[in-house]
Amino acid sequence: MFTECDFSDVDLSEVRTRSAIFDRCTFSSSRFNASEHESSAFIVCEFRRTSFFTATLTGCKLSGSTFVECTFAPVTVRGGVWRGVALRGADLTKIDLTGVDLREADLSEADLTRASLRGCDLSNTRLRNTILTDADLTGAQ
Repeated sequence: MFTECDFSDVDLSEVRTRSAIFDRCTFSSSRFNASEHESSAFIVCEFRRTSFFTATLTGCKLSGSTFVECTFAPVTVRGGVWRGVALRGADLTKIDLTGVDLREADLSEADLTRASLRGCDLSNTRLRNTILTDADLTGAQ
C-alpha cells in the first residue's frame, strides 16, 4: 500500500502489480510502459503527462483519479471500476473499455473515436463535447 507518495519522473515500465493500493499518489511525467496491473487500485491519484504505452490494466480500480495530458495508446483494459475518473480532453481513440464502470466520470472533450464502450455503465458521466465518432456503445447504460 502506498499513501500520498510522489512518483514524479519515475520509470515504472515493465512493473507488475497485483492487488497493490495507491492512495492519493502523484504520477507526473511517469512511465507505465509495458507494465501489468491486476486488481490494483489507484484511488484519487493524479496522473499528469504519464505514459501508459502498451500497459495492461486488468480489473483495476481508478476511482476519483485525474488524468491530464496522458498517453494511452495502445493500452489494454480488461474491466474495472473507473468511477469518477477525470479524463477531460484525453485522446482515447480506439481504446477498448468494454465493461468498465465509468459512472460519474468526466469524459468532456475526450476523443473516443472508434472506442469500445460495450456494456459500460455511463450513468451520470459527463460527455460534453466528447467525440464519439464510430464508438461502439452496444449495451452501455
